[in-house]
Amino acid sequence: MRVSILAVWLFCCLSLMAGSKKDEKLVVQFNLQGSEVDGPKLSVPQEVVGTRVFFRISPEISTRDIESFRPFPASDGYSYGVMLKLNRAGAQRLAAVTNANRGKLLMARVNGRPLDVVEIDQTVQDGVLVIWQGVTTREIALADKMMPRIGQSVQEWKKQKK
Repeated sequence: MRVSILAVWLFCCLSLMAGSKKDEKLVVQFNLQGSEVDGPKLSVPQEVVGTRVFFRISPEISTRDIESFRPFPASDGYSYGVMLKLNRAGAQRLAAVTNANRGKLLMARVNGRPLDVVEIDQTVQDGVLVIWQGVTTREIALADKMMPRIGQSVQEWKKQKK
């Protein structure tokens, strides 16, 4: 009896430990500038160069829209930037959003951290977005597990991933 109780207890402990080790994911989001009148359910304030700016909670572009990426050393000397190539649907959405929202800000977030803000000054038609700084080596490693680098075939990436 004691052995079976011990076995059940051990099985439960191992199951809990295995369940808690989920793969880390990389979450990339681009949020468009909103308005204070949108309310707290639709937009949230963020400090941008000493000014309070509201950004929409729902992202315009997210991780599922990214096809491939290329990291590069950021100008701050200690973090990285990334060039993101969007898939067809993401590229079309980016073109529509940038065409309709010139003069507004677009904020990049990685795993919930606001990293970079750019002003939309023209329509982006090539499907490429850039986060200029703030990306860590850990986040680049996570991206390497999720998608190929720009110029790398999916087959090469899958081989490398194994």
